[in-house]
Formats: sequence, C-alpha cells, structure tokens
Amino acid sequence: MTTPNNAVPNNLPLEGVRVIEFTHMVMGPTCGMILADLGAEVIKIEPPGGDKTRKLPGLGIGFFRTFNRNKKSVVLNINSPEGHATVLQLIGQSDVVIENFRPGLMASLGLDYATLSKTFPRLIYASHKGFLPGPYEKRLALDEVVQMMGGLSYMTGPKGRPLRAGTSVNDIMGGMFGAIGILAALREREHTGRGQEVQSALFENCVFLCAQHMQQFAMTGESPPPMPSRVSAWSVYDVFTLADGQQLFIGAVSDKQWLTLCKVLERPDLADDPTLQTNEQRVHVRPKLLQRLGDILKLHRIDELSAKLDAAGLPYASIVQPEQLLDDPHLKASGGLVPMQTDEGTTTDVVLLPLLIGNRRPGVRQPLASAGEHTEEVLARLASAMPA
Repeated sequence: MTTPNNAVPNNLPLEGVRVIEFTHMVMGPTCGMILADLGAEVIKIEPPGGDKTRKLPGLGIGFFRTFNRNKKSVVLNINSPEGHATVLQLIGQSDVVIENFRPGLMASLGLDYATLSKTFPRLIYASHKGFLPGPYEKRLALDEVVQMMGGLSYMTGPKGRPLRAGTSVNDIMGGMFGAIGILAALREREHTGRGQEVQSALFENCVFLCAQHMQQFAMTGESPPPMPSRVSAWSVYDVFTLADGQQLFIGAVSDKQWLTLCKVLERPDLADDPTLQTNEQRVHVRPKLLQRLGDILKLHRIDELSAKLDAAGLPYASIVQPEQLLDDPHLKASGGLVPMQTDEGTTTDVVLLPLLIGNRRPGVRQPLASAGEHTEEVLARLASAMPA
C-alpha cells in the first residue's frame, strides 16, 4: 500500500491506501466516501469546470455534499495528452481506481482495467455499472430503472401502482458493495501480490434486495403481494392517526406485547376478550381489530402516548420527514450528525457512516473540497517523486 508523503497518522483502518476516483452522481462517490471515511486518501479527478454533480438542481442538490466528504479534488482534462499522462502517473502511485461512467467510456480512454493492469498489476479497479456482464450489460440504467426491473417498485407501491423507493437505495448500496469488494481485494492482494477488478451493479443490487420475496415464491408457489397489500404476520403493525392529527406507527408482535399495549391503552376489555388471546386469532380479525384500535387511539395525544409506549418497551415511531432529522436528539448525542465546512465556506450538518469501529465513529477530517483545490498539492507530489 502507498503512504502519502508527510502523511499525518489518523489511526483509521485504511490509512496508507490511496484511491483515484473517476465518478459522478451517487454510486461511485458513495464507494469513494466510504473508503475516505475509513482513512484512505481519495483523490477525486474532476473535469475542467468541476463535477457537474456539484450543480445539480432539485432532488439532486444534496448529492455532492452528501457523498464526497474527506476527498481531495484534482481537476484534469484526461482527454488531453498532458492530462492523460498525468493521471497515469497518479494511478501508478495508487492502490485503487474507482469509476462509474457509462459502459465503454473508460476503455475508450485507455483507463479500463484490462489496459491498466498490464502496467500496474497490483492495481485494484472498481467499476460501478447498471448491470454485471450479461445480456443487459450494454443498457443504460438509473436507480429508478432497476427498481422497476428488480421487483422493488412492485413490492413498494399499491397493486397496479409501482412506486420507487424514496431515496437512491441501489446507487447507495451499489457503492457499499463496491467498497466491500475493494476491501476484499486489498486483503487478497496481501497474499497474491496482484490486484483485480471489482464490479458492482445497480440491477444485481436491487435483485439482492428482493431476494427474500423470490424465495417466498420458491417455497410457497404463491406470488408475494406488494407491501401495501400484504397479509401481515402480526395483528398490530400499522400506522394510526391520533387526536392531534399526527400519525404514529405501533407494533405489537407477540402475545405479551399485545397485553402490554392493552395495559398502556387502559383497555382490559381487549386483553380479556377470548377471541383476541393469540396472535393467530387477532390476525384473523385484523381489519376489525385495527378499526377498533383506530377509534381508541384517535383520543390519545402523540406526545403522551409515545412516552407511555416508550416506558412500556413497545415498538413505536412517529412519521418523520428528512428535515426533522437535522434536529434528532439521538443523532446529535451519538455523534452521527456532525458539522462540515462546505466548498462554499458555509457549514452544514452531515450524516456519518452508520457504524462504530473500536468505539470510534469515522468522521469529517477536512472541509468539502472545492473543484481543483488539491491539484497543485497532488501534482507537486508527482514531480517530487520523479528521479533526478
């Protein structure tokens, strides 16, 4: 593994690993961010003018800030002879290359694994695509496309109304699987001395998410219904509207929890009802039971009921909008939401990786890089490494 000149030890697992990132949008940047958060030196190669993801409008406006922290930014025109030669020098000093551009683009630039591995046999090369090799591999894909193809939209929406998930689940998880593959390849290289290509794909990722439903059909011979139409395994496992018009999810997934819920609601008549003693009995009359509970719960205030459910140890949750999470007390107290200086000089709170390593939360180590901010620093290192 390479060690950056004048590097300051950060005591993170991937310290000393250098990554060259050719990415945009979400999937590839997620992979690079995970490696960067874990201590790798990730150098993001941006075209002149910067990654266009920086300036996306609408639902894409938060992409760059979310998935590009802890990276260095170098602006190069890799289509020019000078830029191409420079990027080859950078790759020669690195452990990993990440890319997520359309099929064939990197090969047309001579920056694909087959070409680079001839000169750099220790290189680990991670491609993030729409599909793994096969009949679909030339198709262009988006998260929404593969959610439709991979069964997720069908399972999420009501029958006849396929609905994509409310975030870029496959892009994000595809980047995660890319990072997992890179970590495995780094480990294998310790034994073989050789790198290899890692491939992660949106479609296969989505199919993996739906694998449990595929097995359900394989075992029962019955097509699993969309989640809004599902036959619940539990009688009380739903969203209820309370007195103040706010909604609360409540789950009672065992007979013990059912009795606890009856106690919280001060309804011994429900607890003593001989037709509601077991979960199987309650599931059998679930529509009527939910209607009865709905009539009861609309008399309760959400703050008071939440406190009682919490004290009783019952599963519950209010329906939270993303912006409310910026003030979530658990995220703040647990260190999962921390400030980061943006490329514009302002400060924003960002969500860290959802894990602890040795009781440490990998965090923000530097401001979000502006386009080309580290070009001189990184290229100066190349010059100093050239023999006299």
